[in-house]
Formats: sequence, C-alpha cells, structure tokens
Amino acid sequence: MLDRALAGIRVVDLSRILAGPWCTQNLADLGAEVLKIERPLHGDDTRQWGPPYMENAASGERMSAYYSCCNRGKKSLSVDFSTPEGACAVRELAQTADVFVENYKVGSLAKYGLDYASLRDLNPRLVYLSITGYGQTGPLAQKPGYDYVFQGMGGLMSYTGHPDGQPGAGPLRTGVAVIDLSAGMYATSAVLAALFQRQLTGCGQHLDISLLDVAVALNANQASNFLISQKIPERSGNAHPNCAPYEVFRCADGHLILAIGNDSQFERFCEVAARPEWAQDPRFKTNAARIIHITALRALLSDLFPTRTRHEWTTAFDRAGIPWGPINSLKEVFADPQVKHRRMLQVLLHPTLGEIPTVRNPMLSAPGIDLTRSTAPPSLADVASTASAEAI
Repeated sequence: MLDRALAGIRVVDLSRILAGPWCTQNLADLGAEVLKIERPLHGDDTRQWGPPYMENAASGERMSAYYSCCNRGKKSLSVDFSTPEGACAVRELAQTADVFVENYKVGSLAKYGLDYASLRDLNPRLVYLSITGYGQTGPLAQKPGYDYVFQGMGGLMSYTGHPDGQPGAGPLRTGVAVIDLSAGMYATSAVLAALFQRQLTGCGQHLDISLLDVAVALNANQASNFLISQKIPERSGNAHPNCAPYEVFRCADGHLILAIGNDSQFERFCEVAARPEWAQDPRFKTNAARIIHITALRALLSDLFPTRTRHEWTTAFDRAGIPWGPINSLKEVFADPQVKHRRMLQVLLHPTLGEIPTVRNPMLSAPGIDLTRSTAPPSLADVASTASAEAI
C-alpha cells in the first residue's frame, strides 16, 4: 500500500502557506512522519485564511478550511527557532530526519544554523528542500513572490482568458493556486528521487525548487508551440490551442464541454449532429484544418447546440463514444457517482474540532478499499522535549 511506502521516513517541515505544505502532505499521505514547525501563538499564516473556519464553540479554537487542505497527517510543533533554544531544538530534529523542507527567503536560515550547509555537517544523509519564488541563485533570488505573481510572470495568464473584443476580455488567473500546487508536486517527485538516490550514494543533497521555474515549465504545449513557431499564443477563452472542436458550448438548457481529440471522433460527432457533410468539408476534415478555420466552425456549432437539450446531446455522445463533460459545481462534484465510488471524500477526526472533511490523495487510489483514516493527538515526548505539540 502506498500509504505506508514512506514508513520510517522523518520529515522536518519549516514550510508555510501552500507549495511546501502540499509537498509535505503528500509525504505524510505516503506514510512519512512529518513534523511541522510553527510559530508559537501564530502558527502557519493560513490557519487564519478564512472564512470558512472549523470551530470549537466551547474552547474558542478554530482552524481555517484552507489550512486543512494541505496539512493533514502531520504533527505540529510550536518552536520559535529565532531563539537559540528553538534553533537548537530544530537542529536536533534535523539530525534524526531524512528530509528537511523550508520556503524562507534565500539565505535567511543561515543565521540560525538551519541552512543546508549547516545541517549537512550534522546529517550528511539529509535531503534538504528549498522552495522559493525565484530560486537560490540569479538576479531575482532575494525577491519574494506569491503564486499569483508567477501565474502572470511565467506566461500562464497571457493566454488564459477571453480574447480581446469579446465580453470579459482580458487575462485571468486560475481558480486555485496552480503554481503553488504544481511546485508542491514537483517538489514531492524531487524528494522521492533524492531519497532513492541516497540509497545508492549514501548522501543527501540540496533541492532547489523555484515557483518561477515551475510556472515556465507548466506552459507545456503552449511553450513548445511558441518555441517552434515563434508565434505568441493569444487568449482563446475555453478553446484548446491545438485541438478542435474542444471547448464549451451552450445547449438549449445549459452548457457542456465537447472534447474532440481526433478526426474519427469528429466524423462521429458530425453523424450525431446530422451534419455528415462537415466531416468532408476541406475546412474541417482534419484537425489542422479545423484549427485554421476555427472561427467558421465555432459559428456553426454555436448555432447547432441550442437546437437540443444537454441530455439529448450527451446521451447521443455516449452512444457514439464522443468525449464530453459537464461543468459541475463542487456540490455536484462530491455528489457524482464516480467520485463517490473512488472515495475522493474522506473524513478525518481532529481531537478538538471533530470531523474534518477533506479530499483523498489521488496517489492512494484503491477502489473498494476504505481509505478513511483518523488522526489522534500525537505523542511527541520522544521527538522534542522543548516543543509543545498539537494535532493537525
């Protein structure tokens, strides 16, 4: 079972907000012991990023839903490492750790003896992960930055949004912090690879994950399109830059996503639409031609889809094997039979706040096996005698 794959691995987590905590939550989900170091009285900034909050009316304790999304399965240690005693406590933990994760300003942990060079001397096998905005080196290395900044700076927002001349035109950010989340996933992969490599070399290493690097990498096919053609991608709304028709259309009673990925699917779509001649039209016969003539094709489809209800279209699509999808609210997502079958909703038990609904890690997918787990208040007497603890 993957949820035990990292059993015996200890992670000291000095990260905050989302990218680092997303990585360390992955490690915790995979079975690692994660010790989250938080500031006394304040904790991770996202504890207060609400509403909504989960609250204990009797004690007045509360925790934001945001914080809960990326910190399950960890043990929280309240340590002020800006004091000599606190820094010493964290260094002691690092000596027993396999992984150390931080997302502080470049060089700022050195004065506490918590930088890579200092901890490597204490524990040469330590895998030390730094997540920063711009990386450990370069002209902007000292500059701070959040996900939103890198959605713009890395190029994503330049081609996300409706084109000029259309209602609502302009660049848009994604609905979640996709750069932070992707940085956390890249970081998870890097940590796992470094642990594997350590088995061969016996040595740890310093991993340098930059939000800007991640943002540039996430351009994927858009980056390749530009690098090969030198044509700057434009905002295309809900349309795909390389496949057509591959976008949202309005039916008689709502919207759906049509996702045609090849020419045979388009031929079947034309049969369902009672427009077989479109499949033979030179403008639409191939995907490349459809991309070139997307404006004409979109106009035809925009007139066609309102002639039937969404149910009529989607029933016919399913019979013909044509890919489509709904646009669900989150309420509809968690009510979806397939989502329920995959048990994507799990409930954790917090010792003072009670039940906390959260989303199962997709890496642990195992249909038919109950992945719901509970967390009890941790015992940290053998971890750090100078730190106070609370369950997350």
